[in-house]
Amino acid sequence: MPETNGCIYGYIAEFEDSESLLEAAHRTREAGFRRARGHSPYYVEGLADALGDNTGDLIAWYVLGGILLGGVAFFLLQFITGAVWYPLNIGARPIVAWQAWMIITFEGSVLGGGLAALLGLVLQIQLPLPYHPIFNAPDFHLASSSRFFLSIEARDPLFDEEGTWQFLESLEPTKVSEVTC
Repeated sequence: MPETNGCIYGYIAEFEDSESLLEAAHRTREAGFRRARGHSPYYVEGLADALGDNTGDLIAWYVLGGILLGGVAFFLLQFITGAVWYPLNIGARPIVAWQAWMIITFEGSVLGGGLAALLGLVLQIQLPLPYHPIFNAPDFHLASSSRFFLSIEARDPLFDEEGTWQFLESLEPTKVSEVTC
C-alpha cells in the first residue's frame, strides 16, 4: 500500500484482458462497492451490468419526456398560430383541424425524443470532461489502446484505504495504483 500524500481520489487496478476485468467487476459489485468504474479500450459486453450502471434506464425516461414535451409543444404551436392568433375560415373548413396537425405533432415528438436522448447521454457521461482525477493514474493512457482498468472511488461508503487496497490486490491484477486528486 502506498504512502498517502494528500487527497486520494481512489484506487485503480490494471488488468491484462477483458475477461479478467469483467470477473473483477462482478466480484467488486458482490463485495458491495457502488462507486466503481471499468475503463477499457473497447466495449465489454456485460461490464455496465456487472458494475450496476443504470444509465440506459435514465436515458429512456429522458427520451419519454422529450417525446411527450415535443409532441405537446408542436401541437400547441399549431393550435395557437392556426386557431387563436390567425384563424382563417376558408371553404368552411374547421378552425381547429387537429387531424391535419398530427403529422407535425409526430415529427415534433421524434425531434423532442432525439434531442432528449442526446442531452441525457451528454449529462450521464458527463461531457465535456476536460479533466478528471482518473487521468492522474499511472499508465491510464493505455486505457484507450491496450489495457483494462477498474477504479474504486474514495467516496464509496465501503472505501477503506487498507481494506480496499487489499481487495483490489485479491482480484489478481497486474498492478494496483493510488489515484490522487
